[in-house]
Amino acid sequence: MNDKTRKSDSGGRVLRVMKALRGHSLTGLSNGELAKAMNESPATINRCLNTLIAEGLAMKLDNGRFALSVSMLQIAQAHAEEMNRASSRIAELNQRVAAGAY
Repeated sequence: MNDKTRKSDSGGRVLRVMKALRGHSLTGLSNGELAKAMNESPATINRCLNTLIAEGLAMKLDNGRFALSVSMLQIAQAHAEEMNRASSRIAELNQRVAAGAY
């Protein structure tokens, strides 16, 4: 990215929190764990989590920890399904090419 590209630092932090939650859907992460892992203050992490929760991309679990929301997991699932469809289509085309079909 060149230095003329404008970006949102706060938006970047929110997205980094979302990435940090990856792989913790069942047990979640605490605000403190996120703050330590990201070298950010707990207050900053709290604002990021509040943004993600308000947008439906994260949730607070019953244990008080935070995880990606069902909506975020549905986005991931939709992507995986799209890639499976694309792979199936590519495999079909490869079979036709190998068989000499038009």
